[in-house]
Amino acid sequence: MPKVNLYNMNGEVIDQIALADEIFGLEEINDTVIHTVVKMQLANKRQGTQSALTRAEVSGGGKKPYRQKGSGRARHGSTRSPIWTKGGVVFAPKPRDYSYTVPKKVRRLALKNMFTAKVREDNIRVIDEIAFEEIKTKKMAEMFKKFGVEGRKIMLLINSYDENIVKSARNIDGLKVSFVGNINVLDMTNYDMLITSKGAVAQIEEVYR
Repeated sequence: MPKVNLYNMNGEVIDQIALADEIFGLEEINDTVIHTVVKMQLANKRQGTQSALTRAEVSGGGKKPYRQKGSGRARHGSTRSPIWTKGGVVFAPKPRDYSYTVPKKVRRLALKNMFTAKVREDNIRVIDEIAFEEIKTKKMAEMFKKFGVEGRKIMLLINSYDENIVKSARNIDGLKVSFVGNINVLDMTNYDMLITSKGAVAQIEEVYR
């Protein structure tokens, strides 16, 4: 059972916290599962609105451009041909849906692998309680400075929506506030440092056991 330091908002170690083996302490990290889920998420983000005209859709081409023989040029039957300027595209892209799904068990396993990776790389900080009495970006920035993680890409994980926390963090570059209910593998790969509250850890262990 992995143990990590428990901090207060001043960056001081106040205790240690034991994390669940089945979420934060897997024996082996499965890169294939992580890759599968990230690939799915990237595909699902694609708009799929690209479009080009085929030879059946471009204008012109109703008449043979010049006679079959005697001109000394290659034979052509239409100016819509892909080899002509302003001709149609051979395999023109058309609007399509790129999205697909992978089993829920695979998505959950990928998240567990990411949590384990954060613990192994010492890229997780657990804070006893994250609370702001007012919306104050400066106070949020000072908190990260005390942890020595300023300049890094940080994911701040909390139990549920807290207006003071969310609005205090929204103008800090490289910081994303996320909630236990919508955390995903792609975000965890994009942000190298995970800072979470003790309550969020308890909720993760309850949801993903």
